[in-house]
Amino acid sequence: MIPGGGQPNMQQLLQQAQKMQQDLARAQEELAATEVDGQAGGGLVKATVNGSGELRALVIDPKAVDPEDTETLADLVVAAVQAANENAQQLQQQKLGPLAQGLGGGGIPGLPL
Repeated sequence: MIPGGGQPNMQQLLQQAQKMQQDLARAQEELAATEVDGQAGGGLVKATVNGSGELRALVIDPKAVDPEDTETLADLVVAAVQAANENAQQLQQQKLGPLAQGLGGGGIPGLPL
């Protein structure tokens, strides 16, 4: 029920939508500026991504480098990047999840929630 039985206040609805849009933009900026790590091989390979999932850094311990077995090194790199991206997705859920629920709970197109 709408209080007073009248039409919803369109100005108020527009202000709420605008505030939610600003909150979402702020959260996305925070995600882009936040870095999270993932690792593999007991820390032999470490990947850093930002909260949007962009790879920012990759550190490979020399002990992980075996010229006779580059396949294992490649697997460690992939695993570290995947771990970092999983951490970034958790961060996205924390930052954007409440905002997405406020927008109807169906998620936001273009965002991996």
